[in-house]
Amino acid sequence: MKIFLDTAEVAEIRKYAAWGIVDGVTTNPTLIAKSGRVFEEVVEEICGLVDGPVSAEVTALDAESMVRQGLALSGIHKNVVVKVPLIPEGLKATKELTRRRIRTNVTLCFSVTQALLAAKAGASMVSPFVGRLDDVGVDGMALIGDILTAFRHYDYGTEVLVASVRTLEHATQSALLGAHIATLPPKILDLMVGHHLTDKGLAQFLKDWESRAKAPAIPSYVVGPASAARSG
Repeated sequence: MKIFLDTAEVAEIRKYAAWGIVDGVTTNPTLIAKSGRVFEEVVEEICGLVDGPVSAEVTALDAESMVRQGLALSGIHKNVVVKVPLIPEGLKATKELTRRRIRTNVTLCFSVTQALLAAKAGASMVSPFVGRLDDVGVDGMALIGDILTAFRHYDYGTEVLVASVRTLEHATQSALLGAHIATLPPKILDLMVGHHLTDKGLAQFLKDWESRAKAPAIPSYVVGPASAARSG
């Protein structure tokens, strides 16, 4: 499973990219607005930090404008994937952008049928939002399983990107179900790497090593004869 980072904070991306496990980044207008910076500048800087897909979202609601924005976004850097909402106009834009060999991430997916339409339109990725489904009492991870099952019957080439990840269990189930990608907020990556037994084991290793370092040296007159006797 590929791991994308779900943030537009450059400092966070730099930190986690240094771990060597970040395959891409997803952004949206809300995340970039919080940074208080120029949209295009942020996207370009992120592309310089991560050698993988960086999703940048259009803000238009009609297909023609989405395509125009998508062309501009894709011109920022070769790693940009144009993020398009899963609405009829978004499907039209996805079809046209795909025709022009521009990768797309169709976002705000909440059903198997929506995912199928995105795939048929040529989406490179489709993003079901599991956390938002959980919020309204629907099992978000069950949807991931259903979409993956449906896609196995066909050769769409569309990757399932698990979005709106809220818990460590979401990340775990994404991997177990075979999702192609999960986009994770930084706090989930921190939860993934941490475990109390790892901390406990490391503390014990360091304590044992410290004890060994403080142990008195064995006198040479004790070591020498014993070694000689063994060799004889």
